[in-house]
Amino acid sequence: MKRIQLGNTVFEGKNDVYLLDGETTTLVDTGVATTDVREQLEAELAAFGVSFADVDEILLTHWHYDHAGLAGEIQAESDATVRIHEADAPLVAGEESALSAENETTRRKLREWGLPDDRREELLDFLADHESLAGRPAEVTPFEDGETFDVDGVEYEAVHLPGHSAGLSAFAFEGESGEEAFVGDAILPKYTPNVGGADVRLDAPLELYVDSLVRFIDRDFDRAWPGHRDVIDDPSARAATILDHHRERTENVVGVLRERGPSDPWTVSAELFGELKNIHVLHGPGEAYAHLAHLEQRGVAERDGNVYGLVDENPDVDELFPAIDAQS
Repeated sequence: MKRIQLGNTVFEGKNDVYLLDGETTTLVDTGVATTDVREQLEAELAAFGVSFADVDEILLTHWHYDHAGLAGEIQAESDATVRIHEADAPLVAGEESALSAENETTRRKLREWGLPDDRREELLDFLADHESLAGRPAEVTPFEDGETFDVDGVEYEAVHLPGHSAGLSAFAFEGESGEEAFVGDAILPKYTPNVGGADVRLDAPLELYVDSLVRFIDRDFDRAWPGHRDVIDDPSARAATILDHHRERTENVVGVLRERGPSDPWTVSAELFGELKNIHVLHGPGEAYAHLAHLEQRGVAERDGNVYGLVDENPDVDELFPAIDAQS
């Protein structure tokens, strides 16, 4: 297995593409569809004696442009099989109905979250300007949770971990250190993956993500290969730390509602994150929405229109999350 780190000035940076080079040449994720990244990926693969035309299989962890953007172009040169979870498959395939529905959902949720007109239009312009990063649509082969793929005698199991996106999936396999996994953005070594804004199709993103983190911890992987930056040598501890981060953020959201009274996600986002730019104009209120919806689901807050208010001024936030030892 070879790890290729690609530049990325649009999203989180240092995208990881993994090359499984054997009789069957396989890529895990592909990077974003920009000229610079395309040229870099071609050069990095060439250093290992591989071209786009040599690729047989592409395993995509999820639909986001910085992971799936070049899949269609690589497939056009190689006729590679592109595999992705069924929940994200229509977006990578460029299905008009799926793209239109995602666009309409984005517009609806931005209104529901309370973005001012000027900030909403600013964000929509930003998103429209970056649609080309999705790259060429691919002919996809969808998979379900638990499906396995044999690559040169190694079995890769799809482990569905929704939250950051509806279809986000890890690929688990037996590696040098024991059970390892390519995890995309399920967990990251530095950042906490966004929930709420990263995939607006999800109505209970934090609930789903918490369940995914618990499932991930229970799998107790020995090593994780993320979609950005460097290998994670204690993935269960990292997942538990991210879970604690969301517990703390929920406490902060409760604090905002207690101090300001009933508020919409945009107001809560401003208190949590301050002034936002570019993609973060989506991610900030999306994150606030995810936590507010979690409070509503657990009966701690209630929603009146697009505004959330506390039912209990002093809830026990610990009871809203599973008890996980961050040092496990």
